[in-house]
Amino acid sequence: DGHPVRVVGQDTRRGTFGQRHAVLVDRKTGEEYTPLKQFGQGVSKFYVHDSLLSEYAAMGFEYGYSMTRPDALVCWEAQFGDFVNGAQSIIDEYVSSGEQKWGQRSSVVLLLPHGYEGQGPDHSSARIERFLQLCAQDNMTVVYPTTPANYFHLLRWQVKSGRGKPLVVFTPKSLLRLKAATSAVEELTGGAFQPVIPDSDPAIDPAGVRRILLTTGKIYYDVVNARKAA
Repeated sequence: DGHPVRVVGQDTRRGTFGQRHAVLVDRKTGEEYTPLKQFGQGVSKFYVHDSLLSEYAAMGFEYGYSMTRPDALVCWEAQFGDFVNGAQSIIDEYVSSGEQKWGQRSSVVLLLPHGYEGQGPDHSSARIERFLQLCAQDNMTVVYPTTPANYFHLLRWQVKSGRGKPLVVFTPKSLLRLKAATSAVEELTGGAFQPVIPDSDPAIDPAGVRRILLTTGKIYYDVVNARKAA
């Protein structure tokens, strides 16, 4: 769409998380291949880099880069959600309040793996509640996407909308391997971001509904499985 994409994080090239296998490495020759670079034309370049294990420095750099290149989709990805703790002062002083204090517009994207995926207490929660408490006066967008298509359209909306607001995305690792968490190609090539996705179960009669549950992210799939088991 004419916008450069920059993805930086701890092990992001290796593809431990959402950008799985962003860079392929020939184990015999060491030659590297980045598939998404084939879409680079003119200024529409794709960059993916591994950052040092210093969230304060890395996130601070990407925040500044996003202001220098407002036309780019600039993403910083934590190795685990709670690793973002190391950059809390950047979030408090710049990401959440830079526009209010200094009129600085940044569209930096924070990708935070989240959801207690069996990695232990130090590699689990990105603290959604903490970011929601920082939300005020439309200062940033906090999202916990459920489907691959909605995640894709969310990132595309971030760069195409021209809002110039930070975006915080919680990305459960388990959804990378969950067969139910898939989207048809048509849902990515068409459509748009859906703030609310209606229940698609054909067995549900809308006229007979007496209670509605609102859920998000990986919790949706847990609710669906519980309904099937009931």
